[in-house]
Amino acid sequence: MATLQKIRSMGWVLVLIVGLAMLAFILGDLFTSGSSFFNRNRENIGVIAGQKIHYTEYEKAREQLTEVYKIESGRSDFDEDLTFQIRNQVWQMMLTDYALRAQLKEIGMDVTANELSELCIGENPHQYIRSRRSFMDENGEFSRENLIRFLHNIETMEDDGQNANLTQAKSYWNYWENAVRLTHMQDKYNNLVKNLITANKLDAQYAFDAQNQSVNAQYIVRPYSTIADSTITVKSRDLRKEYNVRKPRYKRKPNRSIEYVQFAIVPSEADFAAAKQAMDNLREEFATTDDIALVVNTNSDVMYDGRNYSENTIPEQYKEFGFGKNAKKDAVTDIEFADDTYRMARLVECGYSMPDSVKLKLIATQEGQEDQEIGWLTEDMLTREIAEPAFTGKKGTRFTVAVGLGEQTFEIMDVAKATPKVKLAVIERKVTPSSRTYSALYNQAKQFIVANNTEEAFRQAVQEQNMQLYPAYNLDKNADKVGDLKSSRTIVRWAYDAKEGQVSDVFECGDKYVVALLTQVNDGEYRSMEEVEGELRQQVIKHKKAGMMYKEMKQYTSLEEAAQAYNLTVQTAENVTMGGYRFGNAGAEPVATGTAFAVAANTLSRPFEGNAGMYMLVPGEKVTAEATFDEKAEIQRLNNTYAYRVYQIQNWVLDQTEVTDNRANFQ
Repeated sequence: MATLQKIRSMGWVLVLIVGLAMLAFILGDLFTSGSSFFNRNRENIGVIAGQKIHYTEYEKAREQLTEVYKIESGRSDFDEDLTFQIRNQVWQMMLTDYALRAQLKEIGMDVTANELSELCIGENPHQYIRSRRSFMDENGEFSRENLIRFLHNIETMEDDGQNANLTQAKSYWNYWENAVRLTHMQDKYNNLVKNLITANKLDAQYAFDAQNQSVNAQYIVRPYSTIADSTITVKSRDLRKEYNVRKPRYKRKPNRSIEYVQFAIVPSEADFAAAKQAMDNLREEFATTDDIALVVNTNSDVMYDGRNYSENTIPEQYKEFGFGKNAKKDAVTDIEFADDTYRMARLVECGYSMPDSVKLKLIATQEGQEDQEIGWLTEDMLTREIAEPAFTGKKGTRFTVAVGLGEQTFEIMDVAKATPKVKLAVIERKVTPSSRTYSALYNQAKQFIVANNTEEAFRQAVQEQNMQLYPAYNLDKNADKVGDLKSSRTIVRWAYDAKEGQVSDVFECGDKYVVALLTQVNDGEYRSMEEVEGELRQQVIKHKKAGMMYKEMKQYTSLEEAAQAYNLTVQTAENVTMGGYRFGNAGAEPVATGTAFAVAANTLSRPFEGNAGMYMLVPGEKVTAEATFDEKAEIQRLNNTYAYRVYQIQNWVLDQTEVTDNRANFQ
């Protein structure tokens, strides 16, 4: 009872405890249930024009383009560079798609389903469709019948979720259909803009005059170098003012700059000795085995394929061994060493003859198709499955081989004259660093870091040890690698997580270990004033010199008087035009060109600031060339010029689109 009474007396405490527990439960449930929302936001690879791009959408598009590359190139072994190119191409397509789609939505323009259908499967499909090899006939011409057959097969093929060919075919078609849609969307937008930006008669008259009106001008130029830089005082506020004027030129993306040293991963003397010993141990088995393919393919960098070599196709270093007077079946060469590689060869077969080439015809397997004559082929131009029956069969015989999920039938139309052949097996073993060598070099790089883990120590060690220091400036967060370093994306990620002046851990980049120093972190939207101070200082000095010169030169009432005062020569710029590039011998001086046309004939201009120095000039009478002004032709010429600028407008739209790029978080 006492316990019960005690609980009753503390009822308000229990209410508070229970309330806090319930609140914790509710908040916990809230954050737990909302975790999928926060996680999904973290899974966005970017935002384009307000549209969130989830990683799965990007990854699906990347896989789709990869399949297209495989089909178009016939390759599946993609290196780092091509993989990065595919990723960038996918992002660029998404950027263009979403940015333009936002613009088209504003003006009520779209690519309709009927438009897209006509562009893809109409009587005159888009060039993207017409240029696909998958839809061409045996003559390399676009075949609408092949296109329709391809699409029909996609529709009728059974989709059980495991049909890889169907999945690949659908992905291939969807990619090109989307590419056509995107290109047509760009064309519609560009045509709209092009029709809005047209020249009028005033533009035409001005352009005509600029091309056909010229003037001769006498001038003097007083070089800025006549006043010593040391006499000019540049204050902080001068630099700040100039920076604010030029700031738009200094816009940039966030970037990092690093410097790094390399530790080459190369074989040690012990590795060379071990490789030589392994070849010595193999020689007896290589010379006597009945299963030459097993021994070679298990131990060699070069596989044995049973190829028949002629005297013209056998590697040059084995020509005498295979076809010389002492050539003998099962003979084995000595172990040779060159280019860090040990080699030995065995003459597996000799003393027989086969044709060097055969003429083949591909037999049509579908109604309406015709047989296709392929022509003369050598053995190395064919797969082994086709080469064996082709080079062992007789003229006029046919053979069928499996190709993918189908079959192809060939006819041997002719056979070249038989020539002596041999079969050659070669064991090649390039000496590579062993795990022990890797470990020793890694420890060397690690010890370098331990002893030099500050920027000052890092630089001092590089100098004392006479090491090569490699710079890498302006690294973008999405860069796939640093310079030519293989597999160096990890260095980029490190650079964006590290602090300025920090020394990295060891990175393995292909055949090198790398240690990096983060030298510069640039996260501002513009280059800082300190970064461009040298350029700003030169501009300020030039402007101040121009101001000083102006005060002195404005007192003179003729070119000759000013020229005499500063020991200058009066020069002449002939045939100056508004559409021209040069102003006499002075080169590009746009202010001088404009002044020559703005000032009245035979009138002295005021001093003005040019690129090379301070100018004064006196223009002559303006001369108009004898040419007929054709308003329509001039407007057409200008519109043709404007057409190029339409594409610049599209690029401007992309530049103005708000983009959040989070790809670096997923690479």
